[in-house]
Amino acid sequence: MLLWLVELADELQVFNLFRYITFRTGAALFTSATIVFLFGPAIIASLRVRQGKGQPIRADGPQTHFKKAGTPTMGGIMILAGIVGSSLLWADLSNIYVVATLLVTLGFGAIGFYDDYLKVTKQTDKGFSGKARLGLEFVIAGIATYFMMRAAVSSGVAGSELGTSIAFPFVKGFVLDLGIFFVLFGGFVIVGAGNAVNLTDGLDGLATVPVMISAASFGIIAYLAGNAVFANYLQIHFVPGTGELAVILGAVIGAGLGFLWFNAPPAAIFMGDTGSLALGGLIGTVAVATKHEVVMAIIGGLFVIETLSVIIQVGSFKLTGKRVFLMAPIHHHFEKKGWTESQVVIRFWIIAVILALVGLSTLKLR
Repeated sequence: MLLWLVELADELQVFNLFRYITFRTGAALFTSATIVFLFGPAIIASLRVRQGKGQPIRADGPQTHFKKAGTPTMGGIMILAGIVGSSLLWADLSNIYVVATLLVTLGFGAIGFYDDYLKVTKQTDKGFSGKARLGLEFVIAGIATYFMMRAAVSSGVAGSELGTSIAFPFVKGFVLDLGIFFVLFGGFVIVGAGNAVNLTDGLDGLATVPVMISAASFGIIAYLAGNAVFANYLQIHFVPGTGELAVILGAVIGAGLGFLWFNAPPAAIFMGDTGSLALGGLIGTVAVATKHEVVMAIIGGLFVIETLSVIIQVGSFKLTGKRVFLMAPIHHHFEKKGWTESQVVIRFWIIAVILALVGLSTLKLR
């Protein structure tokens, strides 16, 4: 929205700053953090009054969780307000990748909000129908993927056929062209990312910081992939327009910092599905846009581990009647083994940092 101020650069040189993605990314970070800090207390107070008993606590969960009873959920509203409000101010709203990313973020956020609403009103940990929820997520993700794919294909840039292809790290120049079926692949990546972050969001701050780490990593990737000079130097695929996604990812970091202030133990608010689904979907959309879907599995490796632990647990129980973990997702397993919540959270943060650094190393190892 504020990008039009560039037109005034001839009259006042300071407005020339608005041309630069780096400046607008920093401004978006500061703006989103400010929005969450300013409006967070009022949102928390309102949710506490409206929700009464707050988020239901799983009866089979660790005993330490029962002291969190009464804590309101749907804190993702704060995060979405920061991200969307800041993005509307600082991002280029004519950019198809920006529009697609905001579409997924708001769409997944709405699905998560409805899921949280059902859980709170019915006081159960069972919310929206799983099949219906996944169906809606795939529709939203598929639409976003299609338009991003068409934008890449019609860009006119050499190698624009990459819009329907999967790129692989460590292997220079090799891509797998899926054609129209890339819509299904992109949809799967986005939906998978959304639900992976959702599964990880089980402890105070556990999902928030890894999401911020992923956002910072993909902010770097988006900026480089959207710049022809840097992309050529690093021998990664140049995708025109994706650099603008760094602005949205800056807003994610700012909103995450603001939310973490209220979510730090003991949490005054939980993110809920409203936030976790939206944030995961956002990261997945950026990965699809920048052609770094495979790298996302490395940078977001913590989310992959959490998801695999659930798949393994469910599969093992159905096939053999035995459980592999004391409880899934895996962060609950370590709680059951005697780790304190802070030990689990901080150690998982460390893992997220290491995996992000490994993922970023793929930019040069070609």
